[in-house]
Amino acid sequence: MQQCGVLTSTETVTEPQAKLIHSQQRQRVGLYGGTFNPIHNAHLLVADQVQSLLCLNRVDFMPDFIPPHVDKKTAIDAHKRVEMLKLAIKGNPHFGIELTELERGGVSYTYDTMKHLLDKNPLTEYYFIIGGDMVDYLPKWHRINDLVKLPRFHFVGVRRQGAQNETNYPVIWVDVPTVAFSSTDIRHRISTGQSIKYMVPEKVEQFIKEHRLYHE
Repeated sequence: MQQCGVLTSTETVTEPQAKLIHSQQRQRVGLYGGTFNPIHNAHLLVADQVQSLLCLNRVDFMPDFIPPHVDKKTAIDAHKRVEMLKLAIKGNPHFGIELTELERGGVSYTYDTMKHLLDKNPLTEYYFIIGGDMVDYLPKWHRINDLVKLPRFHFVGVRRQGAQNETNYPVIWVDVPTVAFSSTDIRHRISTGQSIKYMVPEKVEQFIKEHRLYHE
């Protein structure tokens, strides 16, 4: 039987540790933020691996409204992005969707989001999942020094090829199999008439075709 460990912010997790978390009420929830334009199989792989390795109760995918990064993205309608998320995670009891940033609107600053969620859910421990490239970018995050001091908040870093994958901020590192494609790659393939089979869940592929998304 899988056992869940008590983790530090500096260790690399390759398998669950042996100590059990003795709490029936407290929830350990992963948050995987992004535009998900569209959701694809690499997103699902990362979420599944982190959920398993850290023994989280679930991982919630959290679509942003306006990403705060310099390279702002043009995303399709949020409703369609959420519909694709629902199709992608259907049937997995360890996956959910967190709509806080879409409901709030405006620029999706993580500090504001986490303050809201932590106040709203006082028995929840949050594990915020970011790639190694975003870890490199942490010094530029909005109110980063306040963010890392929030109670019941942890960064989970997923190592990425080409990133430095190191930081002075507290990060729990996990190793996940490398999948070298992105939402940008998928949008390009659709717009140029190439196949995206096995890159996105089958129902997401059908949704994209039915609604003729990303053809321009």
